[in-house]
Order: sequence, then structure tokens, then C-alpha cells
Amino acid sequence: MRPLDLRSDTVTRPTPGMRKAMAEAEVGDDVFDDDPTVHKLQDRVAQLLGTEAALLVPTGTMANQIALRAHTQHGDSVIIGKDAHCWRSEAGSLAALSGLQTHITADYTFTADEVRAAFKGGDDPHLSLTRVVAVENTHNAGGGLCWDRARLAGVIDAAHDLGMAAHLDGARIWNAAVGHGIAEREVAAGFDSVSVCFSKGLGAPIGSAIAGRRDYIRRCRKLLKMYGGGMRQAGIFAAAALYALDHHRERVRDDHGNARALAERLAGARNLRVDPARIQTNIVMIELERGTAAAVSQQAREAGVLINASGPHRLRAVTHLDIDRAGVLRAAEVIADIAAAL
Repeated sequence: MRPLDLRSDTVTRPTPGMRKAMAEAEVGDDVFDDDPTVHKLQDRVAQLLGTEAALLVPTGTMANQIALRAHTQHGDSVIIGKDAHCWRSEAGSLAALSGLQTHITADYTFTADEVRAAFKGGDDPHLSLTRVVAVENTHNAGGGLCWDRARLAGVIDAAHDLGMAAHLDGARIWNAAVGHGIAEREVAAGFDSVSVCFSKGLGAPIGSAIAGRRDYIRRCRKLLKMYGGGMRQAGIFAAAALYALDHHRERVRDDHGNARALAERLAGARNLRVDPARIQTNIVMIELERGTAAAVSQQAREAGVLINASGPHRLRAVTHLDIDRAGVLRAAEVIADIAAAL
């Protein structure tokens, strides 16, 4: 029997319908820009996000790194929220590949005033010029946090007033849209670039995209080749993403309901602290009052539940396409029993 896997929403397997779409995909050579299914996906993403163009790339990390590189030059700076994926979880790529410095804010979300205070511009040759503000919505390390829309609009306006670009790491934009009760294009509104991921909440096996103005996407395409991301018969992957967009976007709300159900069950468990009121999307952060998260993770694995430690005393559970309400509640019982026995 397959374990109950709450490690991430990236662990999903392609559904039978998705596999069929992949097998039947019309393909070309995407490096030569003649794969019709890739073109169809890129047009669809641009339409969903309200941008001029989009570009299929293999991974979310590559999407963020190319997107930020295309706005900057070596030695420039980027303003980024606390523990943002593009800083915390992409192997130092901003420094290693793009030569960028980072200003990390004190919290997962931040204000227009913080942007203005962090900005460095002008002609002073001593300074690293701040070129981009990068926002993650939903915020992974923040527990699937959705940005307050008014705060976000203020951040975008401040960036533009200072001559900076605004980039959205929208890997889980599908969750943000459902969490806010708005369309994806409204989540993306005002940003100069957006990255999205098809292999998280949507359940595709691979693929992300960058969206923005047509001239900006041309720069990104050059960087895609430079970063080793050019793919040949990529229509196979594009077909999976198209199937996911057609069939899995609305069901993301089921994941949110399952995350709340998990949090509600664990909120009353001994030795655990979870606040169901903080659950906005599909990520649940679980704090241990004693014992270690690594110990709980290991014991849960032995009991058929996969869940990752997200710190010495914190577990992170992520709901997704491959685990239903009954599975979530069974996993909750296992986690609660292990924690109570520590």
C-alpha cells in the first residue's frame, strides 16, 4: 500500500487522463520554437495571467532564476521576503548564477515603506542598485500564506515609483487564486514578471512557466538556453500542464479543505500546536511542544505517513491531489499518536 504522503504537493502521480494527453501530444522541437503543444500552453498561460507572452521552462527554480536575471545585471540587488523560495531553497543561485545581492525583509510579507527603506539607487558608485522586488504568493515557508491584497498593491506601486521591476513567484498562484476567491490574472496584476509551477497544486509531473511582456520573454528565452533549460519534444510535458489547467485548477479548493481538516484534528492533540485559523491554503505548519520533528517524521514514516521536518520542532504537511479527506484524517491520527507518546 502506498504511504500517505504529506511531504509536498510535488509528490503527485499523473492521472490516467493526464498520461493519455501526454501520450497523444503533438510535438515539435521547442529549441527551434516549433512545438505546437508548447505554443498552446504558453498562449494559455499568458491568457490566464493577463500578460503578453509566456515561456515554458523545466522547473520552478529555473523560472525564478531566469525571471530575476532578466531584470538585472551582475552586482544589482533584489528585495525579497523572509525565507522566500528564490533565496532559501534554490541553492544560492541568485549569487552563483546572477551575481545578485539580496535584501531580506523581517517577515514573509512586507510593506511599501519597507521597500522604500531598502531601496538603493542614484549615482553613488559605492552602492549595489536595487532593481527588483520579489514576492512569493502563496508563501511556502510562511505556511501557504496569501498576501493581503492592499499591502501587495502598495508594494508593487512603491517598486514602480522607484523604477524597479516587481516579480511574482507564483509557484502556487493556483492556491492563491482560490484562497483569495479571485482569478489568477488578478493575483498577477501589476507584476512585470510572474513564474508559475504546474507540478505543485496542479499535479503535473514537470514544468513551470515565466510570463511577462513580449520583449522580456525574448530575453528569458535566451537565458533559458544559457541555463541549460532548452527542451526538444517538450510538448509531452506541455500536454500534462494543459490537462492540469483544464481539470485540476478548481479542485485545488479540496486541498484547502483537507488542510483545514488536518489542522482542526491536530489542534486538539497533546504535545502539538496548530492554529486552524491560520490555514489559508494547502500547507499546515505543526509545532511540537517537546521532542524533535525529525523523530516524529521518522516514526511516522515507519507507520506509513510521510511528513517532513521544517525545523527542529516544526513539521510541514502539504495536501494535494493524491490524498483525500479520509487519508488526511488517517495521517492526522498517526501524527497525533506519535506526538502524544514523546
